[in-house]
Amino acid sequence: MLLIAGYVYVPPADIDEFIADAQATYPVGAANPGNHLLSFALHDATAGAVTVLEKWESREALDHHLATPEVTGIFAKWAPRMRNEVRLYDALNERDPRA
Repeated sequence: MLLIAGYVYVPPADIDEFIADAQATYPVGAANPGNHLLSFALHDATAGAVTVLEKWESREALDHHLATPEVTGIFAKWAPRMRNEVRLYDALNERDPRA
């Protein structure tokens, strides 16, 4: 299992547009059987910060998602205006947090 977590920063004036573009990829992720979670949420509008959280079954599933036209289009559009501080983590010991 792979987790992607962190923040993306865009100019504060563009944050609503960025979130709408990112959330438009939800159906693309949902169509990928290796996707378990895909979430983009406003963290701090004045800082232009968006929380990113994703959960993927495998590197292959993630790579497939990243190669879709919808996702490559977002990176092409936003890369010049965004600072990406998300990280990829291997989840090796998944368990219920109440356990």
